[in-house]
Amino acid sequence: MPVPEETPLRRVARVVLLDPRDRILLLHGHEPDDPSHTWWFTPGGGVEGDETREQAALRELAEETGLTEVELGPVVWQRVCSFPFAGRRWHQDEWYYLARTARTEVALGTLTELETRSVAGLRWWTSAELSAARETVYPTRLAELLRTLLDEGPPSTPVVLAPEIV
Repeated sequence: MPVPEETPLRRVARVVLLDPRDRILLLHGHEPDDPSHTWWFTPGGGVEGDETREQAALRELAEETGLTEVELGPVVWQRVCSFPFAGRRWHQDEWYYLARTARTEVALGTLTELETRSVAGLRWWTSAELSAARETVYPTRLAELLRTLLDEGPPSTPVVLAPEIV
């Protein structure tokens, strides 16, 4: 199902946050009214007001994880996605920024009301753990994308991922 032309895409900045051991930080989400419907996803969220995507990435990371000592790198992936969540359909234009941190102690930060009802926790994942995971992870090719990123380094221009319609 393609995104209707008249539907504005929400501008989103996401963060592929790696620690010194090349583990990636993911949040564990679920439908607000159905905690059994779960998935893992990268930190990030919508651009607010006149902030840049870089500013949104850092703000969202601080809000969701409490991490502020982060080295934000280049955009490594871009994708358009559409999915149902919390009683509505979301249409997003997502940019994924590579970032590094030396700090690995994390906890859920200052969440919005909707995030409080739909985020159960967070954890660091190794590439091997992500590849072996049987749980839903977004973007769906994250294990493969992360392995390529770790093996080859950041791409010279962002990789445009296939649209993901859930």
